[in-house]
Amino acid sequence: MKPSSIALACSLLVQSAGVLAATGTPAALAAAPLRYDIYVRGAFNGWGTDNVMVYKGEGVYETDILVSPGNHAFKIGSKDWTAEWVANPSSSVTVAPGTVYPLDTHPGPEDYLFAKQTETYRFRVDAANPAKPLLSVTRVATPPAAAAGDPHAGAAANASLRFATWDGKQESARFSSKNPQANLRTYVQSTTMQLRDPGPQFVSYTEEAGLPTLRSGNLAFDALFALAGREMKQDSVKEIRDGNYNGNAPIPCDCFETGEKWHYVWTRDLSYAADLGLAMLDPQRVRNSLMFKLSGFRPGVVKAPQVAGTADGFQIVQDTGSGGSWPVSTDRITWAFAAEDVLQALPPDQRPAFAAAALKALSNTIENDRLAAFDKATGLYTGEESFLDWRDQSYARWIPDDLSSLASSKALSTNVGHYKALSLAAQLAREQGDETNRERAERYAGWARELKQSINARLWLQDAGMYSSLTAPHFDGAPMHKFDWLGQSLAIVTGVADGERARRILASYPHGPMGAPVIWPQQPDLPVYHNRAMWPFVTAYGLRAAAQAGNVSVADAAYDTLVRGAALNLSNMENLEWLSGQPLLLDQAHPNLIGPVISSRRQLWSVGAYLGMVIRDLFGVSTTGQGIALHPFVTAKLRNGLLTDSERIELRGLRLQGRQLDVAMRLPARARGDENGYYAVERISVDGKPAGDALRWDQLKSGSRIEIVLGALQAGDQAIHRVGADPYQQTPAVFGPREPRITALARAGAGNVVSFVASDQNGMAPGRIGYNVYRDGQLAAANVAPGAWTDRSGAATSCYAVEAQYLDSGNRSHHSVPRCADEGVGLSVMDKRVQASVPVAGPNARFAEPHLADWGKPQDQFTVSDLRVPQAGDYAVQVRYHNGANQVNLGISGGVKWLAVTDESGAIVAQGVIQLPHARIDNANTPTVYSTPLAARLAPNLRYRLQLSDFYNMSYLQSNSTFSAAGGVDGPSNRFDIYGVRLLRVR
Repeated sequence: MKPSSIALACSLLVQSAGVLAATGTPAALAAAPLRYDIYVRGAFNGWGTDNVMVYKGEGVYETDILVSPGNHAFKIGSKDWTAEWVANPSSSVTVAPGTVYPLDTHPGPEDYLFAKQTETYRFRVDAANPAKPLLSVTRVATPPAAAAGDPHAGAAANASLRFATWDGKQESARFSSKNPQANLRTYVQSTTMQLRDPGPQFVSYTEEAGLPTLRSGNLAFDALFALAGREMKQDSVKEIRDGNYNGNAPIPCDCFETGEKWHYVWTRDLSYAADLGLAMLDPQRVRNSLMFKLSGFRPGVVKAPQVAGTADGFQIVQDTGSGGSWPVSTDRITWAFAAEDVLQALPPDQRPAFAAAALKALSNTIENDRLAAFDKATGLYTGEESFLDWRDQSYARWIPDDLSSLASSKALSTNVGHYKALSLAAQLAREQGDETNRERAERYAGWARELKQSINARLWLQDAGMYSSLTAPHFDGAPMHKFDWLGQSLAIVTGVADGERARRILASYPHGPMGAPVIWPQQPDLPVYHNRAMWPFVTAYGLRAAAQAGNVSVADAAYDTLVRGAALNLSNMENLEWLSGQPLLLDQAHPNLIGPVISSRRQLWSVGAYLGMVIRDLFGVSTTGQGIALHPFVTAKLRNGLLTDSERIELRGLRLQGRQLDVAMRLPARARGDENGYYAVERISVDGKPAGDALRWDQLKSGSRIEIVLGALQAGDQAIHRVGADPYQQTPAVFGPREPRITALARAGAGNVVSFVASDQNGMAPGRIGYNVYRDGQLAAANVAPGAWTDRSGAATSCYAVEAQYLDSGNRSHHSVPRCADEGVGLSVMDKRVQASVPVAGPNARFAEPHLADWGKPQDQFTVSDLRVPQAGDYAVQVRYHNGANQVNLGISGGVKWLAVTDESGAIVAQGVIQLPHARIDNANTPTVYSTPLAARLAPNLRYRLQLSDFYNMSYLQSNSTFSAAGGVDGPSNRFDIYGVRLLRVR
């Protein structure tokens, strides 16, 4: 359904047999039991509507789909998802061909179809009784493919690239051109590797007029750059669409779509793609796309008093996702990465209008994120890891059942994004020059400095030589030994990490034989997607970080990963399995682990990654506010490998701010076989005149020729952490253990007894495990045995968590669910002290307790009066609730409200935003959950009053007015069921 909804998409690798229109006689159509079309929707089409089911009469709908090997996730749904049918609304079902399954008409998790080989499957739905539809899937004969001739026949020039495989074999890519002397060549590229999606094993493309061309002396390397340019043009569209928006009807926009399977504009995908390379090449289209991701409030929305910013609410859109979007996720601020690049690349006459819009949107976003997602106690922003938005893939197994805990955790990548947003906003405010903006610039610059200090103070793990990628949630808060390559790389390229920390990160982050995984360590029992995967755009940020810090080995690994991925897959893919480099690791013994579960060709940020690799990293060209900078990073391995037959390489026709430039680089002699390093720049000239590495725009004219001469080989830093394992085994060398579980916590004299059970290791390769106990976010005991552990220093308010650690590899689990010694003060909505503007609803089939149903309209009221606490202390104030507006991985309707605590004099004791994200729905007795906590210092001799009022969520924005589910076409949704409140003493 979208990139941040990938929890729905488990490995659907399908090519449509064609979109089929409804057929039959008028009489048959008139008898159709459904008044809307239904579709087979899944990862194969971005959860879109390419596979309509054809009505065959007698209540039956069918469609045939060519399915490639894999464990494929799918649902039956209507265009706007108002109809969503699954076999079991509580758990996924793997359908067996030939078996009939009753479908439940309530939303639920996806179903699966496992295919060992490429075959055509007929999906059949009997909707004669629309309330009780029936599903069956059967194999049908697949027409044999026509024999293909040699796609390279008649070529005037040929080249090949060969790559070793993880299992000691070899794959190769072949390239040819019939017109190698042409200004714009046409290439044919073929591969021996089995492609992920059905289709020919070759592709043909022509260099694009208006984009730069590469002449490196290596036809294959030139071709791969042209392939990225062609795919950039394919992603350049006049209209976008998504099944969740505008009824899947096209939306006019001269924008970048996200990839072959993703036809919409998503904030983070666009922003990273633009920052890596696209903003330099097409700043106007990036600007248009960025503007599409800005929105004000809908007509009729009244800004609540506590909401910051301008009355129109103009801000950056957080896309649909975990728990109902913002502020469970807050990485919308990655928009700033792209905006900065666009501001540097736009012609001077186009810059002011975009700069003004950017400052307004950034300011409103920053001010409200400060209210909804900033933790004063740590100086960090809360919210999901940037891009790692499939909760199960990179968070603890219990997190999807408690998304408030995800919402309160702090992530490295997201905090670095906030740092970038603050820095850019300060710069833009400073440019305005008036007194109001000077004050704003000073404030944002101060917040950025403080945030940088907090990231380094709170997230740096000295023993690991890296930043923790995320903290444990509230009631724990410890920085965990969990790492991600994007966050580490962004910390380096933004300057959050100083030189020594950058050096240690690059030397410490693990690299497999095919490249760096996006997370470390890997998580057991999960298919390949973020977990166990390489993503080219993340690799590209690692390359940028390595080049900036001079780490030759890490840079070479990144160059290898990006070239190999594009060469063997005939496209710049979304992701690949990290130990094998395969586009699909088919694990027949464990179908639930097959993956990547989805991978789109010409994925936008992968395209930007490859283009940026050549332009920004190899040639070293980047735009600045005043012109361009030149910092090429050519390693000895590149010189002796891809560039071995070259004395000079050229980037022709690079268009920047109306100037068409040629950049030539003269290479030194090849290095000896035992030499490694990178080549220093000896001299630079522009149109034959000496120049430095920073060129002003007034030094350049259309037709200017820049020449870079490389000189002596510099050793650089060559440290890299290599790891390896069998991709089919869950081994302690590359995996973390499953997290343990606290079973009891009891007060014993002056201390506490923490009882916990060991991690389940079924299906894992054996490994010695120790357990670490954390008290209030600090390590209290290391390498303890499972069972009962006594903390003689524990207080009556202490909270505990436990992690497992492989003693040989050092890889650690996530932390357990935290457990607190205090039992808390709780009350239900039946308590006489509770007053609300909606009546109490009684128990029903799914909800076993009385509750305030569907509370949360802007005018709704909820107060608790005469509230007392037994002891003085710091309390966590939470609302017990359930939000079933959408599934836990989808939507824009997470609850976001303002909670105020006042004393008997009416003075405010504490106030702030609390979050009430989407929660799981079971068939019976759906459990309640707790909101994120509001911290309050309370005394026992006072009476307190709690009051809940409106704030806003993403459904209040005009951009979501056509969204198909809750919070969209039917108006904003910031509603949930309230069961009670809890006050937990934590200090």
